[in-house]
Amino acid sequence: MSTERRVAIWRSAMLLGSETFIRNQGDALSRWTPAYVGATRIESALSRPDDVIAFPDGNGFLRLRLTGASPRLHQTLASVRPDLVHAHFGGDGWLVSHTAARLGVPLVVTLHGHDVTRQPASPGAKGVRYRRNLRTVFRRAALVVAVSEVIRERAIHWGADPAKVVVHYTGVPVPAAVPMVPKRWDVAFVGRFVAKKGVDDLLTALARIATPRPRALFIGDGELMPAMRARAEELRVDATFVGSESPAAVTRHLSESRILACPSKTAPDGDTEGLPTTVMEAGALGLPVVATRHSGIPEAVLDGETGLLTPEADPVALAAALTRLLGDAELRHRLGAQARRRIGTRFDLVEQNRRLEDRYDQVTADATLTSQH
Repeated sequence: MSTERRVAIWRSAMLLGSETFIRNQGDALSRWTPAYVGATRIESALSRPDDVIAFPDGNGFLRLRLTGASPRLHQTLASVRPDLVHAHFGGDGWLVSHTAARLGVPLVVTLHGHDVTRQPASPGAKGVRYRRNLRTVFRRAALVVAVSEVIRERAIHWGADPAKVVVHYTGVPVPAAVPMVPKRWDVAFVGRFVAKKGVDDLLTALARIATPRPRALFIGDGELMPAMRARAEELRVDATFVGSESPAAVTRHLSESRILACPSKTAPDGDTEGLPTTVMEAGALGLPVVATRHSGIPEAVLDGETGLLTPEADPVALAAALTRLLGDAELRHRLGAQARRRIGTRFDLVEQNRRLEDRYDQVTADATLTSQH
């Protein structure tokens, strides 16, 4: 008799190039076998031909979005024969929750940020509908995973049962050794070009550092990219924009950098981070981080120990922190070494996945027990 246990990893858009954390977590499972299931296929560096897509032509997806139910999704999900469904983001959790319940399969939902910050605070009918759907998924889910303490608090605020919500750090791969490569960049930024990432603040901060002028690398894409390119030229910042890159290329770029900047802030529409994966990826490579005291960032970056923290939306303080680190190689080395130790202790992907699989085991055992009574 086969003892293989399968988890269907659900993301309606399979898979955005910025969502390496989903692929990394699924690929690093050791006792559970992942099957990646999506509603539609997104062509990106992370998409794969064996991803299981329920609506390859788009037909029928609207019905799912309107009603939360779909015969096509039921058939697709049943075909991978999962013992558990793990959905990423609250809205996607709602999309799959009815189908998981019909299949008699427990549901785990990971909340990442905007799904419990910006989206439920939306005005009008859209907000009302999203909040109703969020409460539904909270009720149907066997376990709700929050990527930081702040996200757990927001989930509870919007109606999740505190007993169901656990903080679980997604984790990042921690290499056995730090690559020793020449430094090409003074400051690196990795992320989507959206308001909450604070790229505008970083450019303003870099413009304040005149001598020597930092060489900055910006990795990522998004709606604000053209405006930020123009802003960099206007401020005469030494900035190189390379667009979206593969995970391997991002790792290489980080290894070639002295500092990672993560100037996140609450966007005008209320959107916030959960816990940016890049601060953990940088720490795993022994790179110190200059970041803001925003959402879950202080859970990963300890001010003065593994990096430097500044207030949100404060380019003056950001410039001062960058200047301090750029001018002190010994401090960079010390904070980077301590960051690597902390990431290895608290955020190592292998150890975090061992804990996640223990949670999968518990959820399925509880579901079996419940079905027997």
